[in-house]
Amino acid sequence: MVRRTRAAVNAAARRQRGEPRGVVIVSDHAETLDGLQGYLQRAGVTAHVTRHLRAAALDGADVAAVVLFPDDYPLAEVEATVARLLRERPSVLPVLVTRNPRQFEALVSAAGARDVPVIIPKPAWGWTILDLIRARVEV
Repeated sequence: MVRRTRAAVNAAARRQRGEPRGVVIVSDHAETLDGLQGYLQRAGVTAHVTRHLRAAALDGADVAAVVLFPDDYPLAEVEATVARLLRERPSVLPVLVTRNPRQFEALVSAAGARDVPVIIPKPAWGWTILDLIRARVEV
């Protein structure tokens, strides 16, 4: 018998009702969180925010993408979190928005042919992030 978490059961029910999956935004800056969340929600995308890199939102939520601003966190923690996300939640699209894209090329190489995580150089505007997410996953 397969046991499913409450979040998984709720996510399945939302998909059956035709509700889209959401996006989690991870940043240590309130302005970034508020601005991008507001933009995505005005565009009709459910967006949750967190300042915690290893947030529980990454574990149980029904998310299509995680938009991470990795410059706010230690590199080793970012690499470990993205590797865990790719391994444990392969259907979730990791999007890294950084002023230092080359620093994260190893994460893309490690993912192989999947070409994820997606790396967007700063400055990045809300519509750029949204268009990229919508081109890759259903939100």
